[in-house]
Amino acid sequence: MTFRNGLTSLLRPEDSVLVLIDHQPFQLANLNSHEPLMVINNSAGLAKAARAFKVPTILTSVLAAQGGVIFPQITDVFPDQEVIDRTLINTWEDPKVVDLVKATGRKQLIIAGLWTETCVAMPAIQAAGEGWDVTVVTDASGGVSVEAHEVAIQRMIGAGVTMMTWLAVASEWQRDWARTDSLEGMIDVMKQHTGGSGIAFMWEQQLLNTPVPQP
Repeated sequence: MTFRNGLTSLLRPEDSVLVLIDHQPFQLANLNSHEPLMVINNSAGLAKAARAFKVPTILTSVLAAQGGVIFPQITDVFPDQEVIDRTLINTWEDPKVVDLVKATGRKQLIIAGLWTETCVAMPAIQAAGEGWDVTVVTDASGGVSVEAHEVAIQRMIGAGVTMMTWLAVASEWQRDWARTDSLEGMIDVMKQHTGGSGIAFMWEQQLLNTPVPQP
């Protein structure tokens, strides 16, 4: 077994490409591994983080005429971008998607989608086998049951795929709070999508701007 560790194993925004797969109403209707509201929040947060760090992002759906279009919380982040609609369950068998990923020249492939056990696992396993450095964002994905989600994660780990959560991905892209070119965007994402941490940050800003009462 080859262990992935060391500084070069961490995600870098300049080497990353994000593929968001099938965040659609049909899949959400039978999402049982996570609270649906959390998956919507986390996938939107991931999309906004990618925008903040200028990470190329590819949006793809499957049979959108039947299953519905991708959530507006995601498409609104990339208003001028075409969503690639597929018939193939396995995104990595769709030449249009793969060609777009390859055109970025990047090798750190980050995937999130619905459902984990099918539309995430298949492309992740295939791409890892083809030499891509694949990361799956588990909390911006979800399956039809907790078991389905967890078994898929185990299967992908066995195939050499890395598992991360969306805020861990964004934090790894930031890496250094002195990286000011992305700091404003990162803070905006935290305010909108990290729950208590975002609220606590805004509270801290309020306190820093509140005059100290004079005796």
